[in-house]
Amino acid sequence: MKITFRNIALAIVLTTGFAAATPALANTTHTGPAAPVVSSNITEADVIAAQRAWGNALVSIATDFEKGGFKLAKATAEKVIDSAYGYAMGPVLFKPTLTTAPQTFRTTREGALAYFVGGDKNYPSDTGFALKGWRSAEIRNVAIQLHGDVAISQGNVMLTDKAGKTTTVDKTWGYKRDDQGRLLIVLHHSSLPVKP
Repeated sequence: MKITFRNIALAIVLTTGFAAATPALANTTHTGPAAPVVSSNITEADVIAAQRAWGNALVSIATDFEKGGFKLAKATAEKVIDSAYGYAMGPVLFKPTLTTAPQTFRTTREGALAYFVGGDKNYPSDTGFALKGWRSAEIRNVAIQLHGDVAISQGNVMLTDKAGKTTTVDKTWGYKRDDQGRLLIVLHHSSLPVKP
């Protein structure tokens, strides 16, 4: 580019004009009602609420079994799985506490339902983990990671049955928001603590 008096003059006008406009930007105010903010970011409170709901649901399946038998417990378990787990989005990485090969992992809704209530000939080893008389679930997280619309938690779950016996399991959950904004479990790994 050829440097001319006209080019230098234009550069001075543009620079001066921008500099003059900058202080006005710093004094810009917003008036009117607040604009709605939409975010799919998961919060710590969201994770804790989902964990609490999971524990309460487990107790509901157990008490419904005692009140109304297998049919009622299965109906409750189906509602729990459909509202808490992301099977509608694809395979869930679900490794329950007491499963063995070749059915260690339960990536389908049917596999999860069999684990919770049993009664499925395709899963003959399942006796219904949720039918064991649970009365409470206490969750102690060691850490929660929040990554936008994905979250991961890890810690212990202490389950107490109607006889007052407590079973502690190591638990890792992964959560994702679906298109409707619901927080769903997409990873659930559970195991018994190793005793030295």
